Amino acid sequence: MRITIVGCGSIGSKLAKAADDMEEVKRIYLVDIKKDIADKVAAGLKKAIVVDSVEDELYHCDLVIESSTQEAAREIAPRVVSRGVDMMIMSVGSLVDDDYRQALFQKAKEHEAKIFIPTGALCGVDGLRSAAGDEILSVTLTTTKGPKSLTDIQYLIDKGIDVNTVKEKTVVYSGPAREAVKIFPKNINVAATVALLGIGFDRTQVKIVLDPMATSNSHELDVEGNFGRFVSHTYNVPSPDNPKTSYLAALSAIAALKRICRNEWVGI
Repeated sequence: MRITIVGCGSIGSKLAKAADDMEEVKRIYLVDIKKDIADKVAAGLKKAIVVDSVEDELYHCDLVIESSTQEAAREIAPRVVSRGVDMMIMSVGSLVDDDYRQALFQKAKEHEAKIFIPTGALCGVDGLRSAAGDEILSVTLTTTKGPKSLTDIQYLIDKGIDVNTVKEKTVVYSGPAREAVKIFPKNINVAATVALLGIGFDRTQVKIVLDPMATSNSHELDVEGNFGRFVSHTYNVPSPDNPKTSYLAALSAIAALKRICRNEWVGI
């Protein structure tokens, strides 16, 4: 398999390293808006080369993995699936626009391309996926983060919230997932995954809590429906090179790539 990784930051670099060790992966194409970052990642790998754009090797590629930004995902996904190439999307918030998402999924279907969305830094989505087979009454995602994970968020700045001076647990956002993934594009992609699997972006409720004492990013998923109720709580270790990203998100992408390469689907 030949793969292209778009974005060589925290997740992309870890994914490239893991892919380099996979027997099934024969070539890795790296793309990053900052070419020097991609060059640095490629220098430590055996199978990787840097290309200028996704299109450079798209005809020779089996899977494109986006690990960059919502904007990048929205831009490249239609072009990738239109060529019949499979796509893995990490910036799931890019799918918040209903018309865009439906058009993308339809285009992928027409060109026989698959779209993969890893579970990310959240446990419990398997239960949500199953519960969606019948009526779901409510879905609430409560995310707790420390100050480093919520720095430079324009929404918080506009609200006059200085994350570095908050002294106690504070709810800094409460509302639908649709707004959450727009306001916190680098922090709450898991909300988009939950919305897509469950009851949609408008009915899925999200709370974001700033905890000055937090040493990990945590997600509590509370789902109630005809199946009953479950609560899943995940305590994530932040990625050391990017505190806004949970380490489990990178591991999720690696696990997804292994399943795709090996065509093994345990726990689907």
